[in-house]
Amino acid sequence: MAVDFVLKKSPSFRVAVVRWTGPYSEPRIQKRFEALEKWARARGLRTGHWIFREPGDRTWEVSIEVRGRAHSEGAVKVRTFPAATVASVRYDPNLVEPRVIYHGLSDWLRWRKKDHAIRSVVSYREVYEGNPWRDQRAWSRAEVQFVVRK
Repeated sequence: MAVDFVLKKSPSFRVAVVRWTGPYSEPRIQKRFEALEKWARARGLRTGHWIFREPGDRTWEVSIEVRGRAHSEGAVKVRTFPAATVASVRYDPNLVEPRVIYHGLSDWLRWRKKDHAIRSVVSYREVYEGNPWRDQRAWSRAEVQFVVRK
């Protein structure tokens, strides 16, 4: 499998978000994603991309793109991730270890900074085309995006 890093423009995402603080826990992430999906379906919203972020130290955020009229309720906040320039790589986690992807992308971005192609790295996110625990296609097409400033 070929893996390549690209700078591209990512579209804006209107998402329903749940955020919490604590240690990293794969079961907790899955549970929050599935609760968010249930919330969206109960309101008749179509869903799109599933996005996982770590916006701060030990702060985690799961988001599902929603299409339709959605409003924040309780712990679920509806917001828009603006369109942005991202350094992106799409890969299959069953074939390539995520730590290799993150390490390689971080080094690649360090050289882009030295070349003055970018100014800084803002944040990172993992983007899936559906539920990665139930949809093999969504899992095998995982995308890591680092939001950058040019």
